[in-house]
Amino acid sequence: MDQSENNPSEESNLPDSGKSQKAALLVQNQADFELEFYQSILKVNPDYVDVLRVLGNLLTLKGKFAEGLAIDKRLVRLRPADALAHYNLACSYSLLKRIEMSLKTLRLAVELGYSDFRYMKEDTDLESIRHDPRFRQLIKDGEGR
Repeated sequence: MDQSENNPSEESNLPDSGKSQKAALLVQNQADFELEFYQSILKVNPDYVDVLRVLGNLLTLKGKFAEGLAIDKRLVRLRPADALAHYNLACSYSLLKRIEMSLKTLRLAVELGYSDFRYMKEDTDLESIRHDPRFRQLIKDGEGR
């Protein structure tokens, strides 16, 4: 009989905290792999909008807000009438505590047609502007349309 059948796997010998650390490492490695993968696609096709959207989201999830902002700015240059691109740019500004730019860009996103106000009220990326009276007014005006 093969000895590997008698020995429990390494993971089953780990305490619960070790298992969660291993799972977190796998997720981290997956995110790093995806970042490298999408960046390699952009080397071949730098204006690939769908890849830019995914890459911007990944960078934000990894806490690389300044890099995410750069991607969102590229998307807005490529798609100036895209409400979602402007919304994501407003989120990036908010994450970097650039309140004025976030509010200005968010207003433009709404003017371009962004209308998911329920999500906007709950989006944690917008936490830095949530209590600003201009944000509340923007929600109120948008919901009143």
